[in-house]
Amino acid sequence: MFELVVEKTIAAAHYLRDYNGPCERLHGHNYRILVFLRGEQLDESGMMEDFGDIKKALNAILDRLDHYCLNDLPEFAQLSPSTENIARLIGDGLAAHPWQRGRVDRVQVWETPTQGATYFVPQSKSTDNNSI
Repeated sequence: MFELVVEKTIAAAHYLRDYNGPCERLHGHNYRILVFLRGEQLDESGMMEDFGDIKKALNAILDRLDHYCLNDLPEFAQLSPSTENIARLIGDGLAAHPWQRGRVDRVQVWETPTQGATYFVPQSKSTDNNSI
């Protein structure tokens, strides 16, 4: 079994709905996002997936979030943009990508260096070419 990881950082503002505390007010984070793909097969050049392809798919999602107030986006019109929900949005979006040999296993979103959330992508949502 192989695991690949790609990391990206974005900046975004948000406020939490239905929350009683300081985070109900508008504030921002420099989010650190880590995406993990798993698989067993490698191509003829010895790669499970091309890092460039992973980054391209991730950037297509993150470009919609970077330097925005997340609450203003359609994805969070009814859903509070918590770290957990941001991780799920990214994970489900990447799981829909047609990967060659791997599948998206999990996404970690860190809102500070000491606190974050991990979303484990349900296997049924991830394009699974390996029957992992």
